[in-house]
Amino acid sequence: MMRPAPRRHDAGFTVVELLISTAIMMIVTGAIFTVLTPSQRSSQAQPETADMQQRMRVGAETLFKELVMAGAGPYQGSTTGSLVNFFAPILPRRLGRVDADPVNTARTDAITLIYIPNSYSQTTISHPMPVVAEEVKVLHQSNCPTAKQLCGFEVGMDIIIFDSTGNFDTFSLTEVQESAGHLQHRQQNLNHLYQPGAQVTEIVSNTYYLDRATNQLMRYNALFEDIAIVDDVVDLRIDYFGDPNPPLLPKPPLGVANCLYDTLGAYIGPAALTPTDGSLVALTSDDFTDGPFCGSGPNVFDADLLRIRKLRVTLRMQAAAPGLRGADTTLFVNPGTAREADRTLPDYVLTFEVSPRNLNLAR
Repeated sequence: MMRPAPRRHDAGFTVVELLISTAIMMIVTGAIFTVLTPSQRSSQAQPETADMQQRMRVGAETLFKELVMAGAGPYQGSTTGSLVNFFAPILPRRLGRVDADPVNTARTDAITLIYIPNSYSQTTISHPMPVVAEEVKVLHQSNCPTAKQLCGFEVGMDIIIFDSTGNFDTFSLTEVQESAGHLQHRQQNLNHLYQPGAQVTEIVSNTYYLDRATNQLMRYNALFEDIAIVDDVVDLRIDYFGDPNPPLLPKPPLGVANCLYDTLGAYIGPAALTPTDGSLVALTSDDFTDGPFCGSGPNVFDADLLRIRKLRVTLRMQAAAPGLRGADTTLFVNPGTAREADRTLPDYVLTFEVSPRNLNLAR
């Protein structure tokens, strides 16, 4: 009986075996790439997700902290209380020396916030301030630092002067003397003739707005400085809610009229409104541009701005890289080139509400 010859150990593979092994290798390799490709896309998207969240945190915290402080008024000296008792400390427009918005403007993507910081420099003027002004003379009150000239005012400070008529003006202090401080005004001249007793104090005034050309949240200091706070911001919307009861302050002395009172002291301000948001009423751009108007010059403001008690802020961020943004215009303000769902990062939208503590002292 014939036996088959034993196969040598170094014999090659048959064609069938090679085909089978190649097929198995291709299946395994394809499976590996199937697993790795989503992981690679995820690894590209995750850092940008974290960056979007960080940018949103910076933008939201910056606006929140400034809104909480808005309206903080003098707390030392003969005149104290929230700034809303004297003028509107929240304005829905750009206010300042460069590219200021017209006084009848009400934007949803810009806001000017005014408040008095923690400062000893709070006093009143002792002599009338003419419209064309070069210096201001102030009283040395009990709250003024005894070791410093001019109630602690220093060169470079931003200061404000205001009274009970609804007028206000802002300055930059350029020189300090024993009895007078020389001031550089942000506009060419004063907008109002201020009488002795008008308040003069250090001030913070910033405008936050969305630059839609660069997709940046910006801060403007009312002089010459615009600073980018956050990049890749594609939308900013600010909604306002106010007291339905008509504002009663500022009330000028008899013989002087403003947007709320005539020269005899009779009320001529806006009427009461119907609440639409709990105890508050939603205020629109029309409410802020239809008068009556207080103040003078570029600092004119609608009387309804004195009603503001709450703000709703909506920020929208986009992924920086177009390759992480898809084509759906409902998810992306600026569509990108991404086609795979696991590689797209929809715009990040955050909405928060703030009730400025300095505007709610009477509620």
